Parts: sequence; structure tokens; C-alpha cells
Amino acid sequence: MTRTAPLAPFPTLDDAQLAGKRVLIRVDLNVPMEAGKVADGTRMDRILPNLREIAGKGAKVIILSHLGRPKGTPDPQYSLKPVAPELAARLGKPVAFAPDCIGQVAKDAVASMKDGDYLLLENTRFHPGEQKNSSDFTAALAELGDVYVNDAFSTAHRAHASTEGLAHKLPSFAGRSMQVELEILTNLLANPAHPVMAIVGGAKVSTKLELLGNLMRRVDILVIGGGMANTFLAAERKAIGKSICEMEFADVARQIMSDAGKERCKIVLPIDVVVAPKLAPDAPAHVIDVDHVSPGDMILDIGPETVAQIEALLETTHTLVWNGPFGAFETPPFDAGTTDVAMVAAKLTKSGQLESVAGGGDTIAALNKAGVAKDFTYVSTAGGAFLEWLEGKRLPGVEALRNSARRL
Repeated sequence: MTRTAPLAPFPTLDDAQLAGKRVLIRVDLNVPMEAGKVADGTRMDRILPNLREIAGKGAKVIILSHLGRPKGTPDPQYSLKPVAPELAARLGKPVAFAPDCIGQVAKDAVASMKDGDYLLLENTRFHPGEQKNSSDFTAALAELGDVYVNDAFSTAHRAHASTEGLAHKLPSFAGRSMQVELEILTNLLANPAHPVMAIVGGAKVSTKLELLGNLMRRVDILVIGGGMANTFLAAERKAIGKSICEMEFADVARQIMSDAGKERCKIVLPIDVVVAPKLAPDAPAHVIDVDHVSPGDMILDIGPETVAQIEALLETTHTLVWNGPFGAFETPPFDAGTTDVAMVAAKLTKSGQLESVAGGGDTIAALNKAGVAKDFTYVSTAGGAFLEWLEGKRLPGVEALRNSARRL
């Protein structure tokens, strides 16, 4: 986890003159929604102090974010409009909403603001220029502000217009939650105390195989859970029934396991699992050895023997990095594996035996559900950016801020 070159400093709000300015602030409001309402506001809570500080310094606070994957076109299910009242309730101040993030509608909304006001603009991903980082779209966003603040570390791995492009157009600064993330992750993870364990879970293996390959060169123990573990089990020619699996990545999974042995990294896969015929709260579930999964079974969580194995390894671990749950934690009883491991990690952290860092939206939700998020050393709101930071990759959003510092 060491880095090959020293990192340049990045500008923070301490370096910014904000009074009377229109401040475009990129945050991460990609929050889970249920029935048109915010289901988990953890990411929202992280940005509140930053928003209040900027408004308190007499600036107009113009909030940019994405929500979901609307594929570059307006889609009502991904509108940020329902987020505005929830954000207002948490801030204790009105938050106006503009139904677009560029153009005359956005310009008029900004023009009506007073110093200290808040305005949330519509989903930046409703425009194809956002993810393409097009100069025209970036310029249209830049017209709305005098200063740019990036407070979305969780999107810093994306070179999009609102996460990277704007830093080349306006005086740019890291927001407080971005600043905290960078400082803590650098200090805690640049030279971790060994042994280091990484837990990587979640449903999709395709988005994390490269990350797994890099992590196993940097950690001592790599625990693979969630749906991605099924691909590794299938790669070992174990039956996985009708479980989530991406067989096209089986060869890559086998290569990772082979390479891990050469790197002296212990790969931990489930040895027993909780299965059911379908993913539903009322589905009949039972524990079974991984060698005896039937064609009608879906693997939906790790079993008690796997939990005990991971907990025993945690007892000898000094640094834990966690991204992704072990099972379908949203649906009991398939949350038990994640909860049990989380509680042991929290206990070891509280006793001073373990430094624990977790990141990612599903991971946060799972730790909150287990009631232990506050007991971890640090919980990052980032997912992909969190993992890429662990690899030592330079994140476009962060590097753009560092480059901005050189221009100030």
C-alpha cells in the first residue's frame, strides 16, 4: 500500500475566499431511495458541516451531484428533486431546487439566490457531457459559479465534468469531508500495520476483479464474499446452483488465486453457505457445505463455519480494510454473516487490537444495520474511489485539485 511518489498538497477551504461568491460544490447525493424517499442519509450527513461552513462565510451554495445511472438523459426515477426536502430538513434551512443543472433554468435559479442560500441542481448525469467530461458541458456548469469545491471523494475516481473538469475552469478547493477522507486514508493506509486483511464483497465481480488482483499484492489476507465469491467457487469447479455468477471471469479468478499464492496472500472463500430457493424474507433457508450446493439453491450468505474462520483470522490481524457485504444483507436472515463479522471487527477495534477502515454505500448500510459503524476506526462514504485509493492509484478528481493548487 505504499506509494511510488510523494503527493502534492491540495487546496482546502482554508485557502479560499468565499464571501459573496457563487460556490459550485460537488457532493455525493447518490443515496439509496425507496418509494421516492431517502432510505439512508449517511452520505448526506457527511457533507452538512461543509455546506454550513460555506454558507456561513457568506457564499451562495450551489450543489451538484448525480443519482444513479440515467445514461445521459432525464429520467424521473433518478431525479434529485426528492432529495432537496430531505437535505433541507437536515440542514435546518430551505434548499431550493432547479430542474436542470445547466442552461437558462439553472442560471435563473442561481440569479435569484442571496448570500447564504442553498440551491440543489438537477442530476448532472441527465446530460451526456457529464460522463464524457465534455468541454462544452463543463463550461456550461462553470458559468454558474465563481469558485469550485469538490466534497465528493466517492466520485473522485471518475474524470467527469463535475468531478474533474470544473477544477480546470475555476479556482478549486477540497471540501471538508474530502479533506478528512484524504488525510485519514493517507495517514492510516499508506503504511499499515501488518498483518492486513481486506474483505471485498458485493454482487458484481466484473467491476472488482482488477482491484482484487491489485489488493492481493498489498494485503496478507484477502477475504472474498458476496456474489463475487460464487465466481471464485465456480472457478474451483464447485456447484453453485442458480446463484449469481459471472463464469466469463472464471479464468481471471483462477489466475488471481494462483498469483496470490506467489505473493503469500491467503485467499479466503466460503466453506459453508446459507442457501434458499429464492431471495425473499419468507424463503426456507438452510446452511450447507460449499461442496453440496444443489441445482435449485441460491447462495445468499456465508455460513457459521466461514464466519468463525474469518473471526479467527481477525484476531491475528492489525489492519482491516472492508468493502462490500458477505450476503444479501438487506433481506434477513441473509444479513447474519455480515453482521457477525462486523460485530467482531468492531469489538477488536474498540479494544485497540485492530485498525478498521470500511467504505462503500452497501458496506455503510450493512454496518449501520449491525449498529457498529461508529465503532470502526473510519468509515468512508466512497466505494470505487475507496478501493482505487487502496491500490495507490491517482484519482482524477483529487489530481485536478492538486493541479489547481499549483495555479493558485
